[in-house]
Amino acid sequence: METEIVMKRDLWGMEIRQKSKTEFFCASDLVNAGNRWRLTNGKSVFNYSMWLKNDNTQTFIEELEKEFGKVIIKGNAKNSPSWVHPFLAIDLALAISPELKIAAYKWLYDSLLKYRNQSGDSYKKMCGALFLTQTNKVNFTRDIQEIAQKIKVECGVTDWQAATEKQLLLRDRIHENISLLSDIVKDRDALFNVSVKKAKDNV
Repeated sequence: METEIVMKRDLWGMEIRQKSKTEFFCASDLVNAGNRWRLTNGKSVFNYSMWLKNDNTQTFIEELEKEFGKVIIKGNAKNSPSWVHPFLAIDLALAISPELKIAAYKWLYDSLLKYRNQSGDSYKKMCGALFLTQTNKVNFTRDIQEIAQKIKVECGVTDWQAATEKQLLLRDRIHENISLLSDIVKDRDALFNVSVKKAKDNV
C-alpha cells in the first residue's frame, strides 16, 4: 500500500503511533507512556533529550544510519512529535523500562502493519471489481461507502487505525472474497453476505 497510514497501538492505556510504510514509532508517545508508568511505580521521569545526547545512543544512531539511512525524524513545529526507526525504538524502550522493551519487541514481530497494508491494497482491488460489475456507475461512490461501513460493522471496528491484527485480516479477506465473487454473485446483498461468511469461517 502506497499511502502512509499512522496506526495506533495500545500501551498501558495510552496510544503509541506507528507509521505503516516506514514502520517508525512515535518517540513522544513512547516517552509519555513510559514516564506515566515510571511515575506510577515511584521512578524518576525519563529524559529523552539526555538519552539522545548520551554517547552510547549517539554511537548506536551512527551505526543504524550506516545501515538504514535517517533513523530519527524530528517534528518541525513546536510540540510536534519525533519519529524513530524500530530498532532505535527498542533501544529507547529499554532505556525507559524493561517492561516497555518487551512490548516493543512484540510489536516488531506482529503482523499488524502487514495486514493493514494488505487490507488497503485489497480494498482497491475490491473497488475495481465492483466498478466493473456495477451497472449504475453514478451511485458507485455512495455504494462503496455503504459497503465499507458494513465491513467496519462486521469487523467490530470504529477506527481502522486502532484495529487489531485479527480485525484487519478479516477485512482483507472480505475484500478478497467480494473481488473474487463479484462476477458470479450479481445480487449485492447476497455477494456481501457470502463474502463475510466465507471470511469469518476462515479467520
